[in-house]
Amino acid sequence: MEPDVQTPAPKPESLWINLVCNAVFPAVVLGTLSKESRLGPTWALLLALSLPLGYGVYDLLARRKWNIFSVIGVVSTALTGGLGLLKISGFWFAVKEASVPLVLGLAILLTQRSRQPLVKTLVCNDQVLNMPRVEAALDAASARPAFEQLLGRVAWIISGSFALSAILNFILALWILKSPSGTPAFTEELGRLTALSYPVIVLPSMVMMMFGMWKLITGLEKLTGLSGDDIFHQRKKSST
Repeated sequence: MEPDVQTPAPKPESLWINLVCNAVFPAVVLGTLSKESRLGPTWALLLALSLPLGYGVYDLLARRKWNIFSVIGVVSTALTGGLGLLKISGFWFAVKEASVPLVLGLAILLTQRSRQPLVKTLVCNDQVLNMPRVEAALDAASARPAFEQLLGRVAWIISGSFALSAILNFILALWILKSPSGTPAFTEELGRLTALSYPVIVLPSMVMMMFGMWKLITGLEKLTGLSGDDIFHQRKKSST
């Protein structure tokens, strides 16, 4: 029998670089440079879009896959800046803030029966999990149907995290956005909204997503008989 040779895992993405490029940078630019005395709303919007768009294109060329953080960052920043240019009321900004996570949550549920469920793309990441080994173990245990049921339960948890994010986004936007749209005060409120959204919204949602990942890993351990160390990619030990 040939020895089990592990292929080296691709270098994982940095969560912090993702956050800086796709969230922090657009928030800082929109919050500090949108005033007419500086770049103005149009140029600030273009600058805010440049980094998440550029990072997304780089990730697509380097990893041959879409970066979901960049897609969200570009769409959210474009909607925020675009609505600001149109001088839409704060209520519609609140609707926009809620719509992005809500659409993602619905997409997770609606793609469950498709050939490529979105939840599988999100949680069964080849850069983190040793999916060839996991899939081989599932086939050996005839556990594919049980795995699909497990993914369905995880999908509801991940979708629930996006639903929570949508609700918190809407409430936070209504609470902060009080000034007339297009005014300097409104621009500052937008920056404060984006800055506060991460501790207030992202952290609770991340806790739910981590719970979903925990359910996935513990479920895979039961279905495949693999340990957590076997499920995750292991770094190759340097030879001495």
